[in-house]
Amino acid sequence: MITTVTLNAAIDKTYAAPGFALNKVSRVQRMDAAAGGKGINVARVVRSLGEPVTATGYIAGYNGRYIAEQVLKEGMGQDFVEAEGESRLCLNIIDAENGTQTELLEAGPVIDEAALQAMREKIRALASSSRYVVMSGSLPKGCPTGTYAELIAIAKEAGAVVALDTSGDALLEGVKAKPFLIKPNEDEIEKLLGKPAQTEEELIRCIKEVMAQGIGCVIVTLGAKGSLFGHEGRIYRVQAPVIDCVNAVGSGDSFVAGTVVGFARGGSAVDAVRLGTACGTANALNFKAGEVKIADIDRLLGEVIVEEIV
Repeated sequence: MITTVTLNAAIDKTYAAPGFALNKVSRVQRMDAAAGGKGINVARVVRSLGEPVTATGYIAGYNGRYIAEQVLKEGMGQDFVEAEGESRLCLNIIDAENGTQTELLEAGPVIDEAALQAMREKIRALASSSRYVVMSGSLPKGCPTGTYAELIAIAKEAGAVVALDTSGDALLEGVKAKPFLIKPNEDEIEKLLGKPAQTEEELIRCIKEVMAQGIGCVIVTLGAKGSLFGHEGRIYRVQAPVIDCVNAVGSGDSFVAGTVVGFARGGSAVDAVRLGTACGTANALNFKAGEVKIADIDRLLGEVIVEEIV
């Protein structure tokens, strides 16, 4: 089983609003509402790939109940921890007319010590029956910056392999617990090491340095250009298929989902990242975040180019 952790779960609402602009009334032509947050997006794609998955994290209030109900309705397992307050709403406004995408993200509930302890116990229990645990997204208010590092240590002690997809101080602290996989972008790996990481040569040096710290798989995403990734001392360049993007939100989560599933199925690192790239690209073909179609993935797999460069 794969467990995903979304400490700041949300209701994701996506609006199609042509001609969207400030200080005017905009008519929404299409709206989609779904349980969201990065880990839940990961869980949705894992389920689409046919693998058993359980989503955990914090839910709160009316919005939290909706999130839990939607996760079950979509065929995923759920074992959330309830917190005080109200789970957040995250709005994504897509204006195809002007080619813009605007996100409005609420803060979410404030987590107290009782809820933190409940999450520690939840991760210990779920990790003991999971092959992989994927921890994704921002930390809600009240969670110390070292929360992911603590949860990673608990999950590893219980026998699970951990993937971490976060940013900022949560990433800086989280890598200290040495998860198996991280997925920073160029800016994040630069902040992680405090050195330039803008050219390919600089990125390669950074990936090698992070792997030397005990992190087995380091993937630096480069948007539509694909990614660079390192595994067991080797560095690879990945070229993603060229598509007409509908909605890029959730593509990074879909990438993580596909990559973890690839590893969980016993594939090589190259095969795992190829599946991740196909899933991330397939997500961008859909209006809804974290939605992939198997037919798209199957077609795109053959268009992903992976080459070893070091």
